[in-house]
Amino acid sequence: MSDSSILSTLGAALLSGSVKVVDITAPLGPETPVLYLPPQFGKNTPNVKVHTISHYDQDGPFWAWNWIELGEHTGTHFDAPCHWITGKDNPNNTTDTIPPQNFVAPVNVIDRSKESAENPDYLLTVESIEAWEAEHGAIEAGSWVLLRTDWYKRNGSAETFLNADENGPHSPGPTAEAIKYLLSKGIIGWGQETVGTDAGAAGGMEPPFPAHNLMHAANKYGLASLSNLDQLPPKGAILIAAPLKFVKGTGSPVRALALIA
Repeated sequence: MSDSSILSTLGAALLSGSVKVVDITAPLGPETPVLYLPPQFGKNTPNVKVHTISHYDQDGPFWAWNWIELGEHTGTHFDAPCHWITGKDNPNNTTDTIPPQNFVAPVNVIDRSKESAENPDYLLTVESIEAWEAEHGAIEAGSWVLLRTDWYKRNGSAETFLNADENGPHSPGPTAEAIKYLLSKGIIGWGQETVGTDAGAAGGMEPPFPAHNLMHAANKYGLASLSNLDQLPPKGAILIAAPLKFVKGTGSPVRALALIA
């Protein structure tokens, strides 16, 4: 089949509904939970603010529009390699320089929702990934790997979504060894449903925040605060996640979509 025929077939499948578009993005607004770091790590991202410019009134009688204040890493967002110190010197490491081909790729979804429901501090291990591969097939080079935990169902409340106590945040994520294993497979990016790409306890790991530290050192990408991963198959979907072409951007909110058949 020629390249043009492949695209024609996809277009027809989209029009017929045999290929569906799944929105895996959380709503973005003033109530969106944002990450809060311990004081020793410096400043935090502010909450989203929406300001009205006009709303069919004396400031603009025929139109409505707003201006917004938000951090690059707010809501469902894309982490560029320069977001972390380990990726600061990589080539094409900002949101405006990443090759656009990298925003569309196959996706593997590892379902560990049962384990995360039983233990909010659940950590994905190499052994768990290998068990998933034995059941569903090898993780391909150039593909995304997403951890499904159903954590997105907590997103209506910042308290339950961030899930922090006096000992810090409690949320699932990968071990450093799991990230190293996925990088050895040649993946293009790692994502999950929590506020960031690491587990809540990742600050105490070696290295600290391994999903950030190791993925961005390898010039790879991250996706955080994803939703509706329970609607995706383990394999076979295509992920579309394109950040804003923000000059020298370290990341960007995205409308992440998945194509499923």
